[in-house]
Amino acid sequence: MLVPGVRPHDAVSNDVLGMTAALRGDGHEVAVFALEGERVSEPVLHPDALHDWLSGPDDVLVYHYCVGWDIALDAMRRTRARRVVRYHNVTPPEFFVDWSPGYVAACTAGRAQLDDFAALQCELYLGDSPYNVEDFTSRGVDPARCAVVAPFHEIGQLASLAPQPARIPDGAPLVLTVGRISPNKGYLQLVDAFAALRAEAAGRDAHLLVIGKLDPNLSRYGEALDERIAGHGLDDCVTILQDANGAELRAAFERATAFVMLSRHEGFCVPLVEAMALGTPVVALGSSAMPSTVADAGIVWENDDAHLIAATVARLHRDESLREALRTRGHRRYATAFAPDALARELRTAFARFTSK
Repeated sequence: MLVPGVRPHDAVSNDVLGMTAALRGDGHEVAVFALEGERVSEPVLHPDALHDWLSGPDDVLVYHYCVGWDIALDAMRRTRARRVVRYHNVTPPEFFVDWSPGYVAACTAGRAQLDDFAALQCELYLGDSPYNVEDFTSRGVDPARCAVVAPFHEIGQLASLAPQPARIPDGAPLVLTVGRISPNKGYLQLVDAFAALRAEAAGRDAHLLVIGKLDPNLSRYGEALDERIAGHGLDDCVTILQDANGAELRAAFERATAFVMLSRHEGFCVPLVEAMALGTPVVALGSSAMPSTVADAGIVWENDDAHLIAATVARLHRDESLREALRTRGHRRYATAFAPDALARELRTAFARFTSK
């Protein structure tokens, strides 16, 4: 496994560690190579040692592609091992044009390497979602070289925590969203929808809880979010937690009337699966990978009209049978598509092209 860095509670790192454990469970020898390994129990080797560890064409090098990284591109070009590009998506730079030149440059560089990795004609392109795979098939990669396996995660650990409801309001409808505070995540549109909900009788006492960190390099977007909240007069009914712990996150999912995700670009969106697993009704925008992640386990709209989203949450608040139907569908989808044993089974199928030879 080759990845820029491994750290706790990081979606790509969780996939690296989960995939490593699954492959070891099937009897394979696996090592993780990264420039940084922060506070994880898995031994992390430096990429300089990669080619000494790979002994020949029967080995497999899996690169977790989530940023532009010349070290990985060079390694994939040089290795005699079979190559897997595990693609987690790189956000298109246009989402950051008004907010951060640094993000624009990084995302431009990251997406520029799509052509390079496609040209390598690797033995397998393993996407988190069908949407991710399209980045390679659209560049001429044979679909027969592609497969989809949803990312491994730590939802089991989250579900095992005792809820800690500190800082989470009781009583009235609670709208929850989880994810880093970033322009592609649609937070400004979410605040507009929440303002529309507050204007309805059913949502007059509603509260919006945002759990996610703001990168200081996106401070201008954070300021715009604060201004949008203040402009709607919502300062007293919106809570942004950048330092929530797992127990608080667990409690938020348990307490929420709806988990609402209006992101415009997602390569998969693990928080949607967290909501399904923990029984929180899902309302999502039908953008990028989210329709394939949600399937029939939530309410997916083709646009993020504020009044449409508000009416949906209001309906969920007053309709217990609808909430229960979505909980049931969410639990079923998690169990059949995203539980650890299901992911291990899909990974085994994707890697059978190597182990059967």
